[in-house]
Amino acid sequence: MADVDLSAFGSVPSTRKEAEARLDHLIRENRFTISVFFPLNGAILLVASAMGWLPEPLAFNPFLVLFGTLVMRAPLIAGVVPTMGRKALAGVAALAAYAYTIEYVGVHTGWPYGEFFYGVDLGPTVAGIPAALPVFFLPLVMNAYLLCLLLLGPRAERLLVRLPVVIGTVLLMDVVLDPGAVALGFWVYPEGGAFYGVPLSNYAGWVLSATVAVVVMDWAFDRGDLLARLSSCEFMLDDLVSFVILWGGINAWFGNWAAVAVAVAFGVGLLRTERFDSRLFRIPALRRRREEN
Repeated sequence: MADVDLSAFGSVPSTRKEAEARLDHLIRENRFTISVFFPLNGAILLVASAMGWLPEPLAFNPFLVLFGTLVMRAPLIAGVVPTMGRKALAGVAALAAYAYTIEYVGVHTGWPYGEFFYGVDLGPTVAGIPAALPVFFLPLVMNAYLLCLLLLGPRAERLLVRLPVVIGTVLLMDVVLDPGAVALGFWVYPEGGAFYGVPLSNYAGWVLSATVAVVVMDWAFDRGDLLARLSSCEFMLDDLVSFVILWGGINAWFGNWAAVAVAVAFGVGLLRTERFDSRLFRIPALRRRREEN
């Protein structure tokens, strides 16, 4: 992207490439804020909301929840968008439609996750399903896919290795997500469940959802393009850093220690990718001063 002029930052981008470069620059300069500050504050505000410490309209404010989620998703979105052609767009659209459909069926029939309902307003809805559902669901699958591509290395070329590992990783992400979400009251299983209030039927349902999502994503995206982008985009997995901090912190507050252990395992996996160094956790102003010196 060296041929893209970032100096005229105040003008409207004239090409897709210029827009992508500007977004990369914005995220690269704000990695700490996006990937550490936002999830830490998000965890604090969500826990405070669940504990009744925040007044209306701050408690579980759906627009704050959605805004924070979009900010934390920004590194992944910026990282993936340059790899997306028509086939990938079709795959993402199909997965968004699938997410709405399976969630609608789940809310109204109890299949395949078990009977549940939303306990917190998550913003505008479509037929009773949060309109932002793809923003919550699809990044889980993409984060798992990218992490596994890096950790598996050449073994990721084998379909019978790649798909089961990614599917299993998506399930493990839900092992972290669902106990924390239930503790917050995001969604409620009326009959409770064996795993921190989450029924085992939920994870059986996620076997189906994860399998469909991973298969479609594997078909839609070019692995070579994703790996090339991963090699040049150091922040592409920062959304997973946010996931570990946010949901690891929430689960720790509520004493969901098995879920915390899985979140820590994801953190270890991120470190093993050798994509992160102290620059991620260095306050931006301090970083700039050190670079100037």
